[in-house]
Amino acid sequence: MSEKKESPAGATSVDTERGADIVVAPEQNAFQRLLHQRNDLDALGKEMVQQALQYDRAQLEADAVKVRWKLDLFVLPMLMVTYMLAFLDKQTLNYANAYGLQADTHMTGDNYSWVVSALYFGWLFGAWPWNMLLQRVAIGKLLGGSLFIWGAVCMLQATVTSFGGFVAIRFFLGMFEAVLSPACILITSMLWTRQEQSLRSSLWLSTNGLSNILGALLAYGSGVAEGLVIAQWKLIFLIVGALTFAWGFVIIIYLPDGPHNAKMLTEYERLVAVWRVSENQMGLKDATIRPYQMREALLDGKCYLLWLMGIALGILNGSITNFMSAIIKGFNFDALRASLLQAPGGAFEVCFSIAMGYMSQLPHMVGGSTVIGCLVGIAALVGILTIDIEHRYALVGMCWMLNTIGSPIILNWTLPGLNVAGHTKRSTVIGIYFICFVVGNIIGPHLFLPEEAPRYPTAIKGLLGTYCAIVFFQGLYALWCFLDNKKRDKLGQRADNEEEWLEGFEDLTDKQNKHFRYKL
Repeated sequence: MSEKKESPAGATSVDTERGADIVVAPEQNAFQRLLHQRNDLDALGKEMVQQALQYDRAQLEADAVKVRWKLDLFVLPMLMVTYMLAFLDKQTLNYANAYGLQADTHMTGDNYSWVVSALYFGWLFGAWPWNMLLQRVAIGKLLGGSLFIWGAVCMLQATVTSFGGFVAIRFFLGMFEAVLSPACILITSMLWTRQEQSLRSSLWLSTNGLSNILGALLAYGSGVAEGLVIAQWKLIFLIVGALTFAWGFVIIIYLPDGPHNAKMLTEYERLVAVWRVSENQMGLKDATIRPYQMREALLDGKCYLLWLMGIALGILNGSITNFMSAIIKGFNFDALRASLLQAPGGAFEVCFSIAMGYMSQLPHMVGGSTVIGCLVGIAALVGILTIDIEHRYALVGMCWMLNTIGSPIILNWTLPGLNVAGHTKRSTVIGIYFICFVVGNIIGPHLFLPEEAPRYPTAIKGLLGTYCAIVFFQGLYALWCFLDNKKRDKLGQRADNEEEWLEGFEDLTDKQNKHFRYKL
């Protein structure tokens, strides 16, 4: 039989799912008013944590497990489906390319590579504004609204008849999709602890693999469809765009902007949710732009290592995701078989991303998991470069292994959310990071010289060097963080209680907050 906690003077009680009366002080009813009165969530979050500290610690820890499960069961699937559809939107060009897209739109030479790059030019144009906007507005509503736009733009690709038209439409698709990755990173950092984030991020990015499977099956189905009044490649854009547009209604209604307004949680559970992430020492969100934090980001050597890795991972991503169909088709497969043979690669990505996500939760293994993912990619590229063309299914197997690129990408994406504190500093780092990532995506497709098909030796060697650079930069970054942590340990600067956790709601940077520790 549950016990009822004695109410402080003037307090009211709310019924929870456990059947117990949980006390909520009258100030709790003013939280939403406070949210509208102030321009940041940190003040709200700090008051919610202070309210939560009135409860027994054992009770909070027990209820925190239930809150985490609710977030995993409701919010995480929303992020996963959103990310899957966004990646499918990008991949539609890859699948449509197997069904006469270039001929119908009069592309010649390296026109296709420039159409691929156009999406990333759009992303480059939108990366910084979106990150600044995400700091100031409701994340869930912004992401939901953008789904409507990029779903419509995806469908508009079916109306394009020229190279120039395709460049324009892909530019706008990239510009509006640029909000997705930073939004998912910020939501993940606000709802889960630092220990939990790398796995959750790996789970929502693993849906890229599901997207590969669904996209390959969709492309195959479009290829065998008969009696169509439109070209097969146009059907792919229409189906994926319509799905994306419809999903926007789910996101704009149900995706929370943070733990403070998660609809699937009770008022008391929202207190617990904010208390849970207070140990991150990063607060929730502050809309105030602080120029000194921008300067700190630009003078922080560790941030430059993140940005260099962003460029390198972008080169790999832009190459692998957009030329997989062309590479497999070059191993003497027809368009239908080439489309179908891409599906198992998606399974590789799903399984490997989840496995590395779990591994990254081990002590000091976020960077180690990234390096392991790079080593798998290196082995695949060596195989493509050296295996005889007669063994075409062995070469296809190497292509499947290349899909593991998703794992090091997402683990690297989590680092700004894990290791950069201070809201303006984190927004700055993430904004520049994705600019670098997009620049890499623009560069990547141009490594593939048409006259070198199907083995593309220049591109393969370039990608091998890129993987090796990531391993080097990741090792240097982990060492730098390790030495900073050791320095703070020697000074006895460690957050050992909840009162010190509240420093995270003061919008301190990772350099200012000496109780902060970097994840390795």
